[in-house]
Amino acid sequence: MISLDTNVIARFYVNDPSDPEAVRQQPIARKVFEENPALFVPLTVTLELEWVMRAFYDFSAVQFARVLQHLAGLQNMTLERSTEVLSALQDHLQGLDFADALHLRFEQPLHEPDYF
Repeated sequence: MISLDTNVIARFYVNDPSDPEAVRQQPIARKVFEENPALFVPLTVTLELEWVMRAFYDFSAVQFARVLQHLAGLQNMTLERSTEVLSALQDHLQGLDFADALHLRFEQPLHEPDYF
């Protein structure tokens, strides 16, 4: 299984003809996606991907959601903690910052509550 970097995923999804490196790298990213039977997206990459898509490529929450939903639906793709990530995505579409939504979805009590 190959673990993907944010840059590879962004190059796969974003067509940026004004960036010579993007033009050069996009066919390579497509080849990685199409020719590997098992790909993995770490949680940190998912978080960074949202930031890159929003801050660098000016993607809206809806545009990012389309990317992440497509990515999660690929047969050869495994998203780390996909259930929580996709739940956080729904929170994001309702207006919550994606990073905050992830933090909330992963938040777990540090200890059992005390009962009297």
